Amino acid sequence: MTTYKKKKYIKKSKCVEKYQSHLATYVKMAQIKEAATIGYMYIEGEGTVGYHKVPIPQLFIVVEGEGWVTGENQKRIPIKRGEAALWEKEEWHTSGSETGMTAIVIQSEELHPETFMERKKHA
Repeated sequence: MTTYKKKKYIKKSKCVEKYQSHLATYVKMAQIKEAATIGYMYIEGEGTVGYHKVPIPQLFIVVEGEGWVTGENQKRIPIKRGEAALWEKEEWHTSGSETGMTAIVIQSEELHPETFMERKKHA
């Protein structure tokens, strides 16, 4: 498992200036040419997604709240809004939150978040 955080100044981020927009920025998270599924997940406080294997690479992007994710070693790594976890094909993992967390989940054979985000350093 690899975790990423939002780059502070991303070359590919764009200030939204159309439509009388104000203080809005668009940041691309993935560019996919292969088939993909995109979903929305909410983990309630004290909730978990059970330990399982992903069939194809999965990008878990936290958009609200905070929680934790694990890889095959089941070591909990904190994750919060603006950060993401990438699990490779066939990788075992789980996730959860003490206070609640909302994420966008993208699954595709072709995911390359390092193009848009920087790797997070773990303690």
